[in-house]
Amino acid sequence: MNTNLKTLHPQTLWTYFAEICQIPHPSKKEEKIIKHVKNFGEKLGLETHVDKVGNILIRKPATPGYENRQTIILQSHLDMVPQKNNDTQHDFEKDPIKAYIEGEWVKAEGTTLGADNGIGAASAMAVLADNSLEHGNIECLFTIDEETGMTGAFALEEDFLKGDILLNLDSEDEGELYIGCAGGIDTTATFPYKMINVVGASEAWKIIIKGLKGGHSGLDINLGRGNANKLITRILWQANRNFQLQINEIDGGSLRNAIPREASAIVVVPKENEVEFEKMVKELTLKIKNELRNTEPGLTITLEKTLLPKQIIDPAVTHRMLQGVYACPNGTIRMTDDMPGVVETSTNLAILKSDGEKIEVCSLQRSAVDSAKEDLCNMIRCAFEMAGATVEHSGSYPGWKPNMESPILRTMTQVYENKFGKTPQIKVIHAGLECGIIGGAFPNLDMISFGPTIRNPHSPDEKVKIDTVGLFWEYLTETLKNAPEKL
Repeated sequence: MNTNLKTLHPQTLWTYFAEICQIPHPSKKEEKIIKHVKNFGEKLGLETHVDKVGNILIRKPATPGYENRQTIILQSHLDMVPQKNNDTQHDFEKDPIKAYIEGEWVKAEGTTLGADNGIGAASAMAVLADNSLEHGNIECLFTIDEETGMTGAFALEEDFLKGDILLNLDSEDEGELYIGCAGGIDTTATFPYKMINVVGASEAWKIIIKGLKGGHSGLDINLGRGNANKLITRILWQANRNFQLQINEIDGGSLRNAIPREASAIVVVPKENEVEFEKMVKELTLKIKNELRNTEPGLTITLEKTLLPKQIIDPAVTHRMLQGVYACPNGTIRMTDDMPGVVETSTNLAILKSDGEKIEVCSLQRSAVDSAKEDLCNMIRCAFEMAGATVEHSGSYPGWKPNMESPILRTMTQVYENKFGKTPQIKVIHAGLECGIIGGAFPNLDMISFGPTIRNPHSPDEKVKIDTVGLFWEYLTETLKNAPEKL
């Protein structure tokens, strides 16, 4: 297995990405990577600032002859999504990411790779370190906590940035320029409960759903992938209706912005219903696997006998919870009218978890239209409030409205055509980019988002295509060289 990323082109960028992989940096735990990037800027002798939440800004002056160009902000985020396979031993707060080269891709052993957005951060570091490049004044902004609320972007103070143009380095398809994004909001439904003793002759099983592809809850939401929380609820709801099933514990999904790949539940069924329960689960499993045979060929649903627990969740709460989760919408809700093939509004039922006192159901709604986002939130609120849950909305962030007349869009389109002999695709992304928040705080910024080709972000199958990183680097440096002149 080839793990030497430093042999790849462009070497400087890959060297910095390899360094980032060695430093634990999951969302909310970015202290080590903040220190590393701060020291990096200071060792280069560049103006380096860290704000009150940990966002870093490093300024590099223009090369001689380029002082009349508009200042470009290169923006990336320092945190990564910490996802791993169940059979992988990895502590994201202590262990390095084990990146390796496989064919034309860079992957990680059993975990997310962190190319989202480590490649963007590494490219900004490479620009700062390379004095052979030609460019105007540059500001490199490294934000924190993008993946779990964009709190770094929300905390930016109005005098932190001085630039005119913002290049967000957090998109995931080479040759595409993103000029708009969806806004989002989190919805949490809570079912408090009490544990009660198991009475009567009963049997216990563990239901386990594994092998789903998962993925990014915005970018991959329209691919028809299975949602582990919805699938396990479908089984539990039917068993509860037919056989008085009760739940001891349930655990599905772990991140608000990842399609849940795995879910499990320990359940109790009256002994007289044992045979029919097993038969029902097997029949429903065959139906589900048939429905998802093309999109989820790796799906497994297993039913294992387990020790009978002493207690179960209050049956009335179990019933109401299953009603609410089953009724809750999930997936693509509406496609946009303006750009064919682009999702306008969606929701991802991300987390379904009991802790001994309550069951929490967390979902993330996205939309390019704020009113549609609010309508979907209200729909979900109704489903859960009718089931007796308390519902809260939090973490709302705005979308980024496209501007087809953007000067930097014209520049970057021309640069791409001149360099690669074809026209880049202009797109709007159904995901939350920090551009929406930063653009709200700094409304005069002209913004574009672009990046190399990354597949399966937010899952242990994440990978980045090696040759596109080289193309991305060439495009970035040529764009810096051709930045518009000051107005």
